[in-house]
Amino acid sequence: MRIEREWSGADDDLMIALHARRSAVSIAAFAARYPQRPVALVLTGTDLYRDIRVDEQARRSLMLASRLILLQEEGLHELSPEHAAKAMVIYQSARPLAPGRHSRRHFDLALVGHQRPEKDPLTAVRALLSLPADLPVRLFHVGAVLDADLGRRVAELGARDSRYHWLGALSQAATRQRVKRCRLLLLPSLMEGGANVLIEAVTSGVPVLGSDIAGNRGMLGADYPGWFPVGDAERLAQLILAAVRDPRYYADLSRHCAERVSLFSPAHECAAVCSLLELTRVSQQ
Repeated sequence: MRIEREWSGADDDLMIALHARRSAVSIAAFAARYPQRPVALVLTGTDLYRDIRVDEQARRSLMLASRLILLQEEGLHELSPEHAAKAMVIYQSARPLAPGRHSRRHFDLALVGHQRPEKDPLTAVRALLSLPADLPVRLFHVGAVLDADLGRRVAELGARDSRYHWLGALSQAATRQRVKRCRLLLLPSLMEGGANVLIEAVTSGVPVLGSDIAGNRGMLGADYPGWFPVGDAERLAQLILAAVRDPRYYADLSRHCAERVSLFSPAHECAAVCSLLELTRVSQQ
């Protein structure tokens, strides 16, 4: 097995490609040279909720793929019956971590994601600013600035509240350690294919408040009590306030996450990948 940014033209038995649009050239080249060999395509959030609607190369990748892999269950609704018939869901996984030691003085919140429009960090910072000034919360924001204008706007807003702390880009290990010491993960994204940071949070005992989008619902279920409308900072602030002040609400969030956590185990993901390979092998016989 090799990992390549672009297919090198090697005599491979199969291809597993990530991203319908970005891998389109490699998928097309492999399918042209080896039309009987399988291609498994992993669909990301930008695939499902943008590219396959507007990009011809992305749509061609769907057609050429033998199997389509989704990272959460609601992604199936974005596919035509023809493409859904060859799709399967494989949840990503994370090694479980013991819950971290929480601050006794503060109710800490984590916001993880590089500063780009799809992650909508402004909604989280606006929610923080609308919370009562005496509420003992802190927001720790992990992620590099990938959009300079957005980074400037986030910094300007964050400077208005001493409870906001931007940590910049951290390693995955350092990020997980930071998240597990927080009480909540905020996930205000505009689109997600199946956020790995959500998995890393719940496998560390940290519940989530997230935007009500398909990519989030498909991870924790439509009935999860921590969803808020996209871009609705006021509603997010209300949920944070409830989590801080109402132990029953916080316990309900935690219970829902605990009920789903087995989906995100390495053993579960490994079994699903093995099933994919077996299905792919059988379909080519």
